Amino acid sequence: MKLRFLEAAVSDLAEAVAYYEEQLTGLGEIFEQETRAALSRIQRYPHAWHPLSRRTRVCRLRRFPFGLIYEVRKGEILIVAVAHQHRRPEYWKGRWS
Repeated sequence: MKLRFLEAAVSDLAEAVAYYEEQLTGLGEIFEQETRAALSRIQRYPHAWHPLSRRTRVCRLRRFPFGLIYEVRKGEILIVAVAHQHRRPEYWKGRWS
């Protein structure tokens, strides 16, 4: 299934990568790799992850306190947010295009 990111989700990802890279050189790349692994899991098993609402699900990263908020649509998976699990809960609601 094709993946599509909302622009806001792309910004979320870039901000998180920059933050972790600032904390420790190379940690941003590790975060990015973990995100890619989660995206791969979502593509393989789009309905396997915890539902947040009728429309959205979350796949949590294994090594970082982030989750990929997404919606399964016909022919695609829409990534709505790359959300920190302990900050600003549900800030991403209402992001649909």
